[in-house]
Amino acid sequence: MIVQAESEWLERRAAHEQRVCALTDEHQARAARGQKHPVYDFLFSYYAFRAAWLRRWHPGPDVVLAGERAREFLRWSEYHETSEGVMVNPSALPAHRREFVAWLRNLLEVTMERPAFFGCYGLHEWAMVYRQTPDEVRHNAYPLRFPAAELARIVEANPVRCTHFDAFRFFTAPARPLNKLQPTRETAPQHEQRGCLHANMDLYKWAFKLAPFTPSELVADCFALARDVREIDMRASPYDLRALGFAPIAIETAAGRAEYEEHQRSFANRGQPLRERLRQLCERLLAA
Repeated sequence: MIVQAESEWLERRAAHEQRVCALTDEHQARAARGQKHPVYDFLFSYYAFRAAWLRRWHPGPDVVLAGERAREFLRWSEYHETSEGVMVNPSALPAHRREFVAWLRNLLEVTMERPAFFGCYGLHEWAMVYRQTPDEVRHNAYPLRFPAAELARIVEANPVRCTHFDAFRFFTAPARPLNKLQPTRETAPQHEQRGCLHANMDLYKWAFKLAPFTPSELVADCFALARDVREIDMRASPYDLRALGFAPIAIETAAGRAEYEEHQRSFANRGQPLRERLRQLCERLLAA
């Protein structure tokens, strides 16, 4: 165990809050104005973890917070008081959450071990608008880069191989048979691979689902990765977001596909150490 003096953990908490504010203040300002953003809102609407929760700091297991102010953490049932201070108690993890942690550990392990695939070229976003009417398009406040017929031709001319169920489930009905795989939630561990942008974005989801046991710095690291991934995800989409400052990655061209793959490889490398840290946290919780 690591015992942190009150001055140490307060400094650590302040640094985390400052970092998260820099990443989320613009989102909160937009939300206060009722203004939507097709790129960044996804990180809060789909993942449903509020910016205020992201700012909230937790030290993670095996860290004892010394000093009188540490008692404020006792408002959460997962914390307990020891002779040296206050700390999160992994033994407080309920049985139903232990089942999830065991499942997640397996998912993280198989994803780390499976070879990365870099041949999808972001066509999942195209498959989500394939043969839709303008009224059905999700971000219809922004134009598509191609007319519907040309967009459909691009999708049909390229191999669609989405390995991620939570992307595949948003494919339009006509697009689903075009996918070489038919993943389900139950078969996710059989398909998940670290070259997938959404698999790396989801590290943020797994990090906050383990809160308050997850060190908040790890949650913030995963959020920062998810934010960068989301930008590339939407730049490679069929939407024209140049008005928001996002230059398109033209995956309909060889140069665009090469650019997309370069980002994929970078995210896969960034995601691996985060995935390992999450796997180790799962091990720690299951060992309690």
